[in-house]
Amino acid sequence: MNDVNSRRVLALVRIAVGVMFLFFAEYKIAGSDFVHGGFQKYIGGYVDQSQVVNWLRPTLTRYVLPHPYLWARIVAWSELLIALSMLLGFWVRLASFGGAVYMLALTLSTWYAPGHGAPAWRYIGNNLDHIPLLMLFLVFLAFGAGQTWGLDGGRRAAPPKRKT
Repeated sequence: MNDVNSRRVLALVRIAVGVMFLFFAEYKIAGSDFVHGGFQKYIGGYVDQSQVVNWLRPTLTRYVLPHPYLWARIVAWSELLIALSMLLGFWVRLASFGGAVYMLALTLSTWYAPGHGAPAWRYIGNNLDHIPLLMLFLVFLAFGAGQTWGLDGGRRAAPPKRKT
């Protein structure tokens, strides 16, 4: 596969991730269930069931759980911004960094869902809905996925003109 085809495939994958995040954001923004209790239920469940890695637990209990409406809205609107960035190919590296941090936070929040002391493969297996997206965001970040079929491609500097 040549470089042009590789970039096109990367752009298609970026757009597909954008569509997925558009659906993620839509139900959180259009409906009220996530903001009014859903987010708090999820995060509270992770903490109560000891699924969260130990060093992340204080952050969730001190800063996130006391302000569930704020954090639910931040999550919902962040997902929408990630979706728009992926779909338009605009600021893809920044959105990919944010998406990777978000997926890492979700992974670490549910890491011990199989229970403490389980085989390592069960932790990874339990997070197969977060880890592949984390990896895709890292690929988008590393390879500038917004430069093909995206608005990031139009922001490249023009090559210097040669004097003749």
